[in-house]
Amino acid sequence: MAVKIRLKRMGKKKQPSYRVVVADSRSPRDGRIIESIGRYDPRQDPSLIEIDNERARYWLGNGAQPTERAQKLLEISGAVEQSQSRGGVYRLDAAPTPPAAEKAVEEAAPEVAAEAAKEEPAPEEEAAPADEAESTDEPAAADEEPEA
Repeated sequence: MAVKIRLKRMGKKKQPSYRVVVADSRSPRDGRIIESIGRYDPRQDPSLIEIDNERARYWLGNGAQPTERAQKLLEISGAVEQSQSRGGVYRLDAAPTPPAAEKAVEEAAPEVAAEAAKEEPAPEEEAAPADEAESTDEPAAADEEPEA
């Protein structure tokens, strides 16, 4: 069963308010739901957004896919981070790293590598004697037969 987190329209004509619900993707917009996890009232100033973040994380962890509008509401309420929700895969156990820290590490990495290359000259390869020693051991092991 494909489960979605989406909005269910409530209220009178021309006065919409919504419930954030978990429902089967095949059911109609205002039809049968599995669980109601919050509400959204866009007519208030500022808009009212009440979402049970614990239940939202539970359903996302179980594979529920939010609609575009529900995804934005989950980001605003703090149920998911923006970086987590963009790829469509919700990893709720790992803490996201801030983008500023990643940029600092990426900028520092080429500088550190360039400094290390300047300080240490490239070592000469002495792998030939090691290869010869390994090659002499291998045929000796192949000549020996296990005693029965």
